[in-house]
Amino acid sequence: MRGYSISKEDYLKRLRRIEGQVRGLQRMIEEDTYCIDVLTQITAATKALQSVSMGLLDQHVRHCVAEAAGGEDREHADAMVEEALQAIARIVRT
Repeated sequence: MRGYSISKEDYLKRLRRIEGQVRGLQRMIEEDTYCIDVLTQITAATKALQSVSMGLLDQHVRHCVAEAAGGEDREHADAMVEEALQAIARIVRT
């Protein structure tokens, strides 16, 4: 079971909302909407995706990494921590 299974429906709702925002952006471009207005909406969609990614990362650390750290397989636990750190680095770069 993945760490986010408990909130799966919440994440799907949020992602569907973001999908709607992106479709709205496409419409804005098709309708030659003022650039600053488009950029504002892009920022909102980006922030929404970042929020989802931070939530998933939080649950990953609390569930998957914590579970691995509590086990006897140090190599697996170290790999899970490294994987989480790499995910954090990707989020921070965006």
